[in-house]
Amino acid sequence: MPRTQVPQSVLKGTGHGPLPPMLEQYVRLRDEVEEMLPNTLLLFQCGDFYETFGEDAERAARLLGIALTHKSSKDFSTPMAGVPIRTLDANVERLLAAGVRVAVADQIEEAGSGLVDRKVTQLLTPGTVTEERLLTADENYLGAVATGDGYALALLDVSTGEFRCAAFHTRTSLYDELARHRAREVLLAPELSGNPALLADFQSRFPVMLSPANFDLTAAREELTNTLGDVPGSLTSTALVRACGAVLSYARHTQQGKLEMVRRVVRFEPGAHMRLPEAAVRALEVFQAQSPQGVTLMDVLCETRTAGGRRRLRAWLRAPLLDELSIRARLDAVETLTRTADLRGAIRALLYRAHDLERLSARVATRRATPREVAALARTLELLPEATRLLETHDGLLGGIRGRLGALPDVVTLVRAALVDDPPIRAGEGGLIRDGFHGELDGLRSEALGHRAWLADLETTERERTGIGSLKVGFNNVFGYYLEVTGAHLSKVPADYRQIATLKDRARFTRQDLREREREIVRLETAAQRLELEVFSGLRDGLAAHAEALSEAAGALAELDVLAALGELAVNCGWVRPQTVTGDARLVQARHPVVERATGGRFVPNDAELAAHRHLLLLTGPNMAGKSTYLRTVALCALLHQVGSFVPADHAELPVYDAIHTRIGASDDLAGGRSTFMVEMSELAGILHGVTHRSLVILDEVGRGTSTLDGLAIAQAALEHLHGTRAHTLFATHYFELTRLEAEFPGLINLHVAAEEDEAAGGLTFYHQVIPGAARQSYGVEVARLAGLPASVTARAAQLLTALNAGGDDRKLTRELAALDLGRLTPLQALELLHRWQREGRKEEV
Repeated sequence: MPRTQVPQSVLKGTGHGPLPPMLEQYVRLRDEVEEMLPNTLLLFQCGDFYETFGEDAERAARLLGIALTHKSSKDFSTPMAGVPIRTLDANVERLLAAGVRVAVADQIEEAGSGLVDRKVTQLLTPGTVTEERLLTADENYLGAVATGDGYALALLDVSTGEFRCAAFHTRTSLYDELARHRAREVLLAPELSGNPALLADFQSRFPVMLSPANFDLTAAREELTNTLGDVPGSLTSTALVRACGAVLSYARHTQQGKLEMVRRVVRFEPGAHMRLPEAAVRALEVFQAQSPQGVTLMDVLCETRTAGGRRRLRAWLRAPLLDELSIRARLDAVETLTRTADLRGAIRALLYRAHDLERLSARVATRRATPREVAALARTLELLPEATRLLETHDGLLGGIRGRLGALPDVVTLVRAALVDDPPIRAGEGGLIRDGFHGELDGLRSEALGHRAWLADLETTERERTGIGSLKVGFNNVFGYYLEVTGAHLSKVPADYRQIATLKDRARFTRQDLREREREIVRLETAAQRLELEVFSGLRDGLAAHAEALSEAAGALAELDVLAALGELAVNCGWVRPQTVTGDARLVQARHPVVERATGGRFVPNDAELAAHRHLLLLTGPNMAGKSTYLRTVALCALLHQVGSFVPADHAELPVYDAIHTRIGASDDLAGGRSTFMVEMSELAGILHGVTHRSLVILDEVGRGTSTLDGLAIAQAALEHLHGTRAHTLFATHYFELTRLEAEFPGLINLHVAAEEDEAAGGLTFYHQVIPGAARQSYGVEVARLAGLPASVTARAAQLLTALNAGGDDRKLTRELAALDLGRLTPLQALELLHRWQREGRKEEV
């Protein structure tokens, strides 16, 4: 590009003269990247550093906390910031974590007197990273969303080749799915990104990347055809086609080529699995703890030995099963592994030696696997025959895994024959292909070794020929091989020696045949290195032909890992197999798996029963007594059951729930301008609209974000609605007025968490035991005292509470009278009410 055409403004520089050639090159490469992926930070190799210039330099300095300097010439100056080559990975990782796309431009020729040629060798974005050093063990999804008849979502993990899509009728269900998959980048179709309100809503929740991802229908069909051979029939809407095509287009740009690791797209139906809204996943702390040092359910369950097993466990937790046969199949497999300790131990010991076969398979498919990755692939595949043998007497799910493992002995044989035992990190470094594998390569190596043997003997032969006992053969990068003679013996130097250097007390010489031998060694070893690279490329091509079988084996190994981990957990923690039943739910001495882990097993277990005659449990009791823990315990046992896991209880009978709905804890949405109460009501609305008679509903303190009367009214109305749905519901509250509904609504049962006030000791004892009946009081002042409020404050609060309670009876009676429908009240009911009010007025136990 002529200097006069360089857009100097991109460098944010000063001066009006022409740009130096290196900065011209930088601007050209930056423009190329910007056209492909806007707002990408270009790291430009300059010797031992990767530099950024202009606005990129200011951005890099801010994000990485590095010094901002200036690149200056006679006529131009611009900001500059850089990082050493040795720290590239660490700094790229930080940029990706911040949601920044990175392009790396490397020098592709040795530095000389002129401008060094450079080329963009890597395009790295948060959702399309494939380099193992920059990835965590978890999935790394890129998402794309388009609209049509509802919403279409495509999800692609380039590191494994997993490609999924689904259609949603509502934005809420789309958000739930995106949140569960934790997409690192989300691409939005123009009809979404062009709508400021919708764009802001997406950006407040997800890492939306504004980019020229191609959502054009024709282009999308072309992308799908190029990658998969055709447009799959499962993509039944234009929105699905556009989303899938856009995610492929974006990934292909970042990978700078075809997506060989992607072999199929799987359309999943959200209704085929238990519905787990984002609020439920968050409240139950399935993947993310609510406190910085907290433990999640995933942390407790993750006894897996492989990265692929960890990802499969996450996938199971994201999508619990609805099919009873599938649930029982997983439970059968876990039970087998709990009863056969030798089998379980052998499988886990074997898996401990396995590498990430899923990602290795993807690297093989793209022909990007390094020599050490190919060797790791072979080591892992060598374990498969043993895994197959361990499972040979088992049927069911374990038998199916055995059939999918496949030994792939040809692959192992090929790799073992081709590669040395400990190959170098990168191809092209030499010493990669085993002797005896390739005849031509062996010939080049043998010839080069012959010349090196001549060099090795040269020192001895020349000492004998010249009579110079101290003569040495040496080597440096300036002269190559040379003969060195000390000053005392220079008179003995033969005539065929040619002096090339003089030192203080010695001289260095060369000889015509020495130069010829040296040139021949360089020629032969360079040829061998090139040929070795060709042989390795051919090996990778051969392995790529097995990509489908490798992927299948990787999936089977991951599934086996999860089942073995669940078996190990069940044995070590004393969990039991839940019985899958219809209708009722019964837990005996159930424990919260995360709290039990955190307390070292010092957990007070509780029973829970939900059935037609008690489908709504109303739980009262003081704060800190364990109401929320009890609610979560029931929900987590239900979730674990449908994942196919044993549960933390002495006995468990559980139905198959179509959804787990929760409203636990207080939170606000400051960015969205929503108060705590608004968030609570929005989540409650989602529950009440989505609940069915097959759902499990967990509600904690509904209505507390507004005035007492409003909150009580909302809580009671929600309770009555849920009672009508006959969904299994656990409802924790401080509104004691609700406990009277037990007499009016069959199926509503009062429970409370036991606590006792010790007036003599001036304290409150929590028993964490859930027992029948309603709590008598909330002990709020006592809890405040335990929390450390000043004594003067709690004493005054106690006085005020006494006064309020004295006047509160009249107000309560007035509200109750106002709510009565006298026209429908029978004489007997009227007498019962009068009798109860009289006893309350006398402070008798009701």
